[in-house]
Amino acid sequence: MADKDGLKVAKNYDPETPFGNSGSFHVKGSNNLDWGMKKHLSNIFDPKSGKTVMFAFDHGYFMGSTAGLERLDLVIPKLLPAVDVLMGTRGAIRTCIPADSRKAIALRVSSGSSMINDDLSHEIVAVDMEDSIRMNADCIAVQTFIGADGQLSSIDNLSKCINAGLRYSIPVLGVVAVGKDMERTDRFFKLATRIVAEMGANIVKSYYCDNFEEVVAGCPVPIVVAGGKKLPEKDALTLAYNAISGGAAGLDMGRNIFQSEHSLEMAFAIRKIVHEGFTDKEAWEFYQDSIN
Repeated sequence: MADKDGLKVAKNYDPETPFGNSGSFHVKGSNNLDWGMKKHLSNIFDPKSGKTVMFAFDHGYFMGSTAGLERLDLVIPKLLPAVDVLMGTRGAIRTCIPADSRKAIALRVSSGSSMINDDLSHEIVAVDMEDSIRMNADCIAVQTFIGADGQLSSIDNLSKCINAGLRYSIPVLGVVAVGKDMERTDRFFKLATRIVAEMGANIVKSYYCDNFEEVVAGCPVPIVVAGGKKLPEKDALTLAYNAISGGAAGLDMGRNIFQSEHSLEMAFAIRKIVHEGFTDKEAWEFYQDSIN
């Protein structure tokens, strides 16, 4: 075992230098994958922009009925034109998403305690690979707690899903969880995103932070940034712009879309930043013009 006391602090991230093993494929770190994996990843990441707009509505698996998602059958279908990927549970997707929507599916397969329990870090894999294939999932999403009490079981869940994903050519999205006792710093996210990627996850979902460019540079697979708590629309667009400018391969917005008073217009404004290179100011102007 390496002596951690003898390790030097990492500092040479060289964020201005492009990823070295990109080859001809547009998704970071995926050049050596098989055709099936690349096909799923191409469904998730637009081949032209190389980026993605995910819409997360998996909150109900631990929160139950969430403000803004009381009626999944009404909320989600109207947002389909503005997003690339639907991230949800199999129950929500099967019951509320039209099968002809042709949107990529990020299927939440991990589950655990409800919000009534203070510790959400002890999750299980609740959906097996056979059902993920039946759901035609383009990737499976696994919550990963680094530094929490449930870290070992969490990494075990991730490893089992990655092994199954490799067997059936289904990419794995490792979701970096930030618990109440975890720091939201670049030091933590450099650690967590790198661990998840080195375990074999094909995509990492994480949070924006200071020195985000170094977090991205140190992670050999795409990082998709979570929207987090509900922000005023203008602030959420600034978060989106900063994340994309910092090297994020996409955004996975939930509450900043479905809890917006003008959710479809907000989703389209985010799309402008991700795929068309809008600044946050331009996206804010687009949003205002759209709602007036």
